Order: sequence, then structure tokens, then C-alpha cells
Amino acid sequence: MERVVRDRKRRKWTVRSRISWTKPQMADQFEHDVAAGHLEGVWMLVILALLTLVVVIRTPEEVVRPAWFVLLLLLLLLLLPFLWALQRPWVITAETPDPIESAGERWEGVVYGLLSARDETARIAEDLEDKGEPDVVNGPLMRVLPVGRDS
Repeated sequence: MERVVRDRKRRKWTVRSRISWTKPQMADQFEHDVAAGHLEGVWMLVILALLTLVVVIRTPEEVVRPAWFVLLLLLLLLLLPFLWALQRPWVITAETPDPIESAGERWEGVVYGLLSARDETARIAEDLEDKGEPDVVNGPLMRVLPVGRDS
């Protein structure tokens, strides 16, 4: 999702949200995320599909498989990845190239869930239009300093 808004100072901001396939690293956590991407989710889906096929295909012919049972298994196969994707972390970025002499401003934050990301992106865009900067107290965004800058 991407939105372009203008603040009260007429600066043009770009507010983006994108899904993060890996768990974001937090400074106050000592655990390390060993996931390298979305490959684990794909493997889990493949294994689940194979196990379902084994249950459906390898059942003896004397056993009656009602159509609703097969449909229920297919629904489960489609529902699990959908629910998994809904709870993934989303990275929200708000950036502007203005002022050019300071290489602009960039703010980033993480929210969990598709609906939360959509709502938060809309709220951040509204804050930028009204106040000219993101809400630091109630929002997830933190200012990202350009490389080589201390303040």
C-alpha cells in the first residue's frame, strides 16, 4: 500500500506499508530470528498438502469419503496460509525528500496484521496532513537518521 500526502508546509510525503517475511529485530530482544524468508511457510504448506493427499488417496475403497470431508480439507488448506499471512509483521515507512540539504526525513515502524497496517497507514497519512509530522507518542513510527549523521 502506498499513499502520497502533502503536509501543512507543502512537503510531499510518501507513506508505504509492506509485508515483512522475516520477524523484525528489536533492540531489546536477545533472540535471533533464524528464518531467512518465506521458504518455511511454503514448506509447511507443501507438507500439509501432501499429508492431506495421503489421507484422501490412501483410504481403502470400502471407506466412504463424503464430499463435504474433502471440501473441508481443501478449505483448511486455504485457510491456514491466509490466517498466517494476516498476522505477519508489516513495515510502515513515511519519507519525504524535503528539505534537500538534509537529505529529507524518513520514519519507520512495525505493526502486526494486514488490517492494523492498513488502519495505521491511513492514520499516519492523516497525521502528516494535519500536523506535518507523524505522531511519535501514539504511533509505531520512529525517525531513521541518514547514514553518517549523529543527530
